Amino acid sequence: MDYSNAVPVTREIYWVGFYDEAARLHCNPYLLVDEQDVVFIDPGSIPHFPVIMRKVMEVVNPEQITYVIAQHQDPDVCGNLAVVEDVINRHDLQIVAHSNCIRLLRHLGLRSAFYATDAHDDRLILKSGRELQFLFTPFLHSPGAITTYDVKSKSLFTSDIFAAMSVDWALFPSGDFLTPMDLFHQTYMPSNRILRHCMERFERMDLERILPQHGSVLEGDHITQAIAHLKALPCGIDLVEEGV
Repeated sequence: MDYSNAVPVTREIYWVGFYDEAARLHCNPYLLVDEQDVVFIDPGSIPHFPVIMRKVMEVVNPEQITYVIAQHQDPDVCGNLAVVEDVINRHDLQIVAHSNCIRLLRHLGLRSAFYATDAHDDRLILKSGRELQFLFTPFLHSPGAITTYDVKSKSLFTSDIFAAMSVDWALFPSGDFLTPMDLFHQTYMPSNRILRHCMERFERMDLERILPQHGSVLEGDHITQAIAHLKALPCGIDLVEEGV
């Protein structure tokens, strides 16, 4: 697959990430293109900004972007927000995040209005009536972490949950896609108890695809396999207690 350009995941969702062949961790910003709104999800880092924005411009004029969702505040997720904001250059742009995350995002010096998900019934209704639902996933791995569910496409954008690290990265997995999730979750997620509770919420959802900020897009049986795998994975404090 050619990763030098934007990659359509569906007819309305595009991967606009940075592919570094030498890296083990690849970042996956996404564009959701609706009728009258464009939503930019986890826009990425400063070093990757030129490549990411070029790919955005392949899909839309940046001035069409009406919302930027920051699912948590890590620099690889949204460190480029101030520059993205300048390029979009519209007075009504809104930065969507949980209030626990917004508290930290304010230090980026953004001028756009914040849309606190927890102050809006954990949902955002686009102009077309399309609904985005936000699931608060605290401590996975940030106190303000959220995931974003697009009801229309049944797509769940999960940020660092389901993240994977691999030199053999592919946007759509082949072969062993579960083992590459282990190191990231064991390093960055606090405990199996918290992760398992989240997986139990996800397995009750009607999902056609999972789109993490690192790793591969999961569809079909890959979803149920990944949920079952992470439900059983010891991580964080579990490993410290075991002396690992």
